[in-house]
Amino acid sequence: MGSSKLLIGAQMDDTTAASAPFDARYLYLAGAPASPAACMSSCTAASSCSNWWGCWQDQNQPPGQYPTWHLQRGAAATWQGGARPQIPVFTYYLWLGASGGSEGSNEVAALNDAAKLGRYLDDWRFLLQRIGNQRAMLHIEPDLWGFLRSTNGDPHAVPAKVGEANPTDCATQDNSAAGLARCMIAMARGYAPNATVGLHASPWLYRSAGDGVAVGNFMRALGADGGDFVVTDPSDRDAGWYEAQGQNRWWDDAAAAAYLAWSKDLAETVDRPTVMWQIPLGNMAQNNTVNHWKDNRVDYLFSHLDEVVDAHVAALLFGAGHGEQTTPETDGGNLVSKTLSNWQAGGTPLR
Repeated sequence: MGSSKLLIGAQMDDTTAASAPFDARYLYLAGAPASPAACMSSCTAASSCSNWWGCWQDQNQPPGQYPTWHLQRGAAATWQGGARPQIPVFTYYLWLGASGGSEGSNEVAALNDAAKLGRYLDDWRFLLQRIGNQRAMLHIEPDLWGFLRSTNGDPHAVPAKVGEANPTDCATQDNSAAGLARCMIAMARGYAPNATVGLHASPWLYRSAGDGVAVGNFMRALGADGGDFVVTDPSDRDAGWYEAQGQNRWWDDAAAAAYLAWSKDLAETVDRPTVMWQIPLGNMAQNNTVNHWKDNRVDYLFSHLDEVVDAHVAALLFGAGHGEQTTPETDGGNLVSKTLSNWQAGGTPLR
């Protein structure tokens, strides 16, 4: 990803992005692919076009302006009066909407629907063409590959009508989930050659002995070793929020060490670094109300950066996975302060 030091980034607003030397900034693309396909030519082609990520802007703007703005603001970022571009990161989360809006087995079964998969891969191509030769990071499908693994440990055995859905780009790939993952990576290489790309590895069993290697082998079977990194997510919401729901999702020292050990096994098995994404932003100065939940992951990670890079983590990307969670704008300045301190210390070299 062009850096010899640990990247720090977040999902954040413009003011926060300009308040510290952040390396990256991510956003979600979600929902369903364009329907009808005419939306890819004009955001006014149908009333439904406004629901598609390609038209998440003034409808008079050309389709794809929303990610174009993200690319532009990353390239134009500055710090202390000088140019300091931030890497635009796109989390591509479209298969849930494309498959019918029900997680898990429905998503896996729908891979064998050529019409749905065709719309999905057309959508992926559209994004890649908007990126073109610009720099970006592409994070492909949180949770999907985890649901696949829960269904079948061999992604080559999960049917997907890849060739029929996209004969232009995928004709030489297996008609399987592995063929889909490999085709999406290959499409990124072809249409967006300066972008980096990675699949998502779900850490649902990270405290189980041997799971990092097992997930790594599954990701290799998918083709993750053809990408540039593998993305993981330690939690989708703050521990204080979960505690209010009667669940214990806190990181104690043992849980944090287990997560980093799992990440290291995963990285070494796939032979690619990991990116820790959507890290909850809560901290112990919060009061466990909406947008102000407690958590300890930010403080733990920044106080254990040597262990983070020892685990082959190449980037820490912080963000709220739910509308009620703590954000970089509501955390009392904690993420900004920690990012500044890391930068002032010279950053954290990768290992």
